[in-house]
Amino acid sequence: MKKIVFLLLAFGAFHAQAQTKLSVKKMKALADESLQFSAKQYKHMMQNLPDSLFPRSTNKDGSLMTAKFNWWTAGFYPGSCWYLYEATKDPAFKQEALKRQQYLLPDQYRTNTHDLGFLMYCSFGNELRLEGTPAAKDILMTSSRSLIKRYKPTIGAIRSWDHSGWKCPVIIDNMMNLEMLCWATKNSGDSTFWNIAVNHANTTMKNHFRDDYSSYHVIDYDTITGQVIAKKTHQGHSDASAWSRGQAWGLYGYTMMYRETKDKKYLDQARHIADYMLNHPHMPKDLVPYYDYDAPEIPNAIRDASAAAVMASALLELSRYTNKTESKRYWNAGADALASLASPAYRAKEGENNNFILMHSTGSMPGNSEIDVPLSYADYYFLEGMLRYKQWAGK
Repeated sequence: MKKIVFLLLAFGAFHAQAQTKLSVKKMKALADESLQFSAKQYKHMMQNLPDSLFPRSTNKDGSLMTAKFNWWTAGFYPGSCWYLYEATKDPAFKQEALKRQQYLLPDQYRTNTHDLGFLMYCSFGNELRLEGTPAAKDILMTSSRSLIKRYKPTIGAIRSWDHSGWKCPVIIDNMMNLEMLCWATKNSGDSTFWNIAVNHANTTMKNHFRDDYSSYHVIDYDTITGQVIAKKTHQGHSDASAWSRGQAWGLYGYTMMYRETKDKKYLDQARHIADYMLNHPHMPKDLVPYYDYDAPEIPNAIRDASAAAVMASALLELSRYTNKTESKRYWNAGADALASLASPAYRAKEGENNNFILMHSTGSMPGNSEIDVPLSYADYYFLEGMLRYKQWAGK
């Protein structure tokens, strides 16, 4: 344990000066220690979290920000509990996940949100994966049927928001909700879900990406003609900039779509996105991106640990599908990003940070919302990344 503590302190002191590459042995030890720490931290979270609510972030006064079942991030907390149960076998995490998921049950019938993958697949999907619960399967099928009701055939994509001011907005984040639809076809044999997921991925690939493979955040479509009306951002610096978490959503989404379809165009897209991010002159040496790759405040811009966590988990998976040279590069980058997040620069001390694991994430800079705070999904993808590292290292 002393060696691991020293490793963390040393990394925290030098991470800003040089990208540190740890041996597999040291990285596995760091993953074990991080998961053990996270379990302790979430035990505190469990004791302090009000019934029927979900941890979201930190309020401006420093108190815990919670969310109700219908907020898009609600599924990440039970999902994180499932990951901690997987890591520790402690039944307290299973019980907590099952307890919180009962409050998510109304979400399976919702047709007013595209976030059902985040809400239901990150929670009930992990229950199904670990426990094989028949009820979880039924809930996910109902959720999938609800989600595809937002599909617009004239556009070839699932509508994201119902916000006023937009005709039919589709956001890059929506790529993350396609995994549940791929699962639904495999579970039911009904190709409708699969076809919608593929069409959405293809439409997004066609219209969301610039020539350099950076991504717009929002594409607004005409519902009658299906034509693009506008290309915008909502959470990044500007319409012409590369919002860092949006790039990570795209990377993760197309890596996942290659896994599910084995269509090489999705693998190529994921590789291009990864290369854009890793080669970007504004990517910090510790691989924790600024909130936007084009933020004018760089190098003094705030970071987004959630973007790093999503990117790291995706890079580890992407490394499994590429040639030896690329595989090593993506694997090392994913591991290095996780090591940065596990350092004192980004990982909280036990009992602090409202009992979230990671600090320094950014929700929406233009909206002045969730600035330099913990976010529940940063924790979720950090835990997923560490589990993936332990599972795949050396294989």
